[in-house]
Formats: sequence, C-alpha cells, structure tokens
Amino acid sequence: MEQHARQDTWIEVIAMFTEYLQSKIHMATITDVNADYHGSLTLDRDLMDAAGIDHFQKILVANANNGSRFETYVIEGDRGSGVVALNGAAALLGKPGDKIIAMTFCLLSAQEASQHKPRIVLISERNKPLMLVLQS
Repeated sequence: MEQHARQDTWIEVIAMFTEYLQSKIHMATITDVNADYHGSLTLDRDLMDAAGIDHFQKILVANANNGSRFETYVIEGDRGSGVVALNGAAALLGKPGDKIIAMTFCLLSAQEASQHKPRIVLISERNKPLMLVLQS
C-alpha cells in the first residue's frame, strides 16, 4: 500500500512538468565527422556559452540537409575554433558542409513556462555566434 502511494506521488510530480525548448543553435555547419570515436557532438566552446549548453549535456540534433534527427551529448571543442563535429555513430548521419540545428530542452512547471524564454543562437557561416535571440 505504501509503495503505491509513493508511485502516485511521483506520477503527480512528473505530471506537473512539461518539456520545453531551452536553447537552439540554428543552422551550424558541420566541420568534421569522425566515426572512429566513442560518440557525441563536439561544439566550439563559444557556441556552447552562447546557447547555455554544458559539457556532456544531452542534445537533439536535426540535419537540415538530409532530415536525420538524433540524440547525443555535447563535448567541448576549442574556443573560437568554429568546430561542429559529429562523432561515433552520429558521424554516419551527416557530412562536412551539412547544416544542423542543435537543441536542448528543459522541464518546467506551468508557472515557470509562462516566464520562459528559450535561447536561440544565430551564427555565421564559420560557426561564430552572431546574435542571441530570447524567444518569447
């Protein structure tokens, strides 16, 4: 009986949150692919900072050239390098020159969501942050 009460409480807590876009790096250009790696997306530290993305954070990637979508995690690349590299199995889902959209998400209550503004990072052809848009 007590176990069912705890499960019901967790279900109520989970139901109180909805997943929202936290940040997006819009139309980054893949600079490298490396299938002989244990997996991930390597991003220039400047892009990570602009989007508020942390090292090892889960990320959803959409390839605008071929339509593939995949989840992986972020590895920090050299600051100012412009690196956007697909590693491991993800390297089979794109090629240098392809455009990708990298997205992170967060769980928010209804009250938090009413004030939430996702970070949208617009970038140059060389993967340099140009503009941060706080979407409302």
